[in-house]
Amino acid sequence: MPHTPIPTAASWMTRIGAPLEHLFPAWFALVMGWTGLALAWLRGADLLGEMALGLAWVAGGCAALIFGLLCLASVWRLQRHAHAVRKDLQHPIRHAFMATFPVSVILLAALGAALFQHIDPLLDLALAWFWCAGSVLEFVATVWVISRWLRPQDAGGLQWPTLTPALFIPVVGNVLAPLGGVPLGFESWATAQFGIGLLLWPILQTLLFVRWGQAGPLPAKLSPTLFISVAPPSAVGLSLWVMQAPVQLVWAAWGMALFFLALTLTQLAAMRAQPFGMSFWGLSFPLAAFSALTLRLAGTPEGAWLQLPALGMLALTSLVILGLSLGTWRGLRNGSLLVADA
Repeated sequence: MPHTPIPTAASWMTRIGAPLEHLFPAWFALVMGWTGLALAWLRGADLLGEMALGLAWVAGGCAALIFGLLCLASVWRLQRHAHAVRKDLQHPIRHAFMATFPVSVILLAALGAALFQHIDPLLDLALAWFWCAGSVLEFVATVWVISRWLRPQDAGGLQWPTLTPALFIPVVGNVLAPLGGVPLGFESWATAQFGIGLLLWPILQTLLFVRWGQAGPLPAKLSPTLFISVAPPSAVGLSLWVMQAPVQLVWAAWGMALFFLALTLTQLAAMRAQPFGMSFWGLSFPLAAFSALTLRLAGTPEGAWLQLPALGMLALTSLVILGLSLGTWRGLRNGSLLVADA
């Protein structure tokens, strides 16, 4: 009878950890999506009451759990597959997704401030430090991503084919800063960081329009990332509200977000033709941010007509994120997600 070797702890660790080589930074988009959904349900509490608050807690709990698991997995990946992390940093498109981590921290801090602020001084201090860490990391990530444009093309500099909506991710993190920064007492710095994003957003949007003229449409597998273009104006509108800007500016931001949403929906058939992949998580946070902004405006006297559409957007966003989560779970089970990028 042939001898069957007994798996050792080291072999089990290797088998479990091997797929983590392909845990690209875009996986933190799951945290962004679920946290954005929690914030959207919080906004819906004015119309739906305690039920919306309860669902916000559930979505926030999912976001925190996923964040914790991804942090542990990322540390493992850094220790076991440092070469893969270096490849992500050098990749002409994937490097921008590094900003999903600090954006996730900023969003979780904003959610924590909305749910837990003023309950306990130590908790307030922890939330403040957490937000500060995310804010600083976001600033560093933005400078690093944009500084790559100063390099020669053969050293990873700016090239038309590598310009994708993923570059909006660092921008979004900056314009989101006031959501947590203002209530946590960092209004001046949060406003300054908001200004960074407000500077970069129209520049990047213009470059993307030029890119489509120069290099043609995005690769088919990246087409779902077109939804990311909805995120900057939605996030700008939410932050303007927190900064108590004139409501007319918030409406202007909502109108821009609505335009980009409608424009992106014209490409929906092409997106649906693609097999499920992490790029589909590009739908999650933009839809959640737009839903939250719509709910905000639905609570104003002049926005009462938006109440039903806002609730519809909230329901649609919830179904989309649930569908993306189920698709991700299936992809992890059948091994189609944690694989080398084609």
